[in-house]
Amino acid sequence: MTGSVSAEIPVSADSRPRHVAIIMDGNNRWAKSRLLKGVAGHKAGVESVRAVVETCAREGVEVLTLFAFSSENWRRPKDEVSALMKLFLFALEREVRKLHRNDIRLRIIGDRSAFNATLQEHMAKAEELTRNNTRMTLVIAANYGGHWDIAQAAQQVAQMVKSGELEPTDITDDLIQQHLSIGDLPMPDLMIRTAGEQRISNFMLWHLAYTELYFSPVFWPDFKEEEMCKALQAYAGRQRRFGQTDDQIVAKTSQQ
Repeated sequence: MTGSVSAEIPVSADSRPRHVAIIMDGNNRWAKSRLLKGVAGHKAGVESVRAVVETCAREGVEVLTLFAFSSENWRRPKDEVSALMKLFLFALEREVRKLHRNDIRLRIIGDRSAFNATLQEHMAKAEELTRNNTRMTLVIAANYGGHWDIAQAAQQVAQMVKSGELEPTDITDDLIQQHLSIGDLPMPDLMIRTAGEQRISNFMLWHLAYTELYFSPVFWPDFKEEEMCKALQAYAGRQRRFGQTDDQIVAKTSQQ
């Protein structure tokens, strides 16, 4: 499939997700099925990142969040973790200029303290280079976990209470959300997980409360433009209720 989405369910501006979040799963299994080392799958997955970024930007998605490295991934074999860090650094050095040329802003969320100084420096430089770009925001979640995100937001709010800026009764959902890693961005409308697994794996736990979930059987290195378009089409065919009934949604739509 090439060009804009044009299958059975068109993705109009009204049915397009503002924010897409993706758990990029299946790199190791893709490599294993080809009798290759796991790092080969991660390298192949970079091509899928490029394809999905290009597709989402073209289709008018405002925010794309990719789960690149979880706080639990440090438990993987040391050689795989080392290879992932090198690949991350390589991507920051090579891909960020392309993002900048295409007016895409990069943001990186997660606990950076576990990364070496060189990688942290390149993260900061990449964000600074692209900070004023407006076409789309690409969020990379690295050493990220949903529990960590909620905990660090709670710590910030607790400090405000301790300093006298807030009363405990001032704490609301909105206040906590403002202190999440990307609390200033729209909540995800669509969350995609590849490789057939059907779980969230500590990814954006607060953010996914009303997100539409889409599980693809395709390994991440094979999840390119056509598969991304399938996900967008599936989202376009869904009715989002946010706790309301079908009749309420229909009535609200007819009044618009």
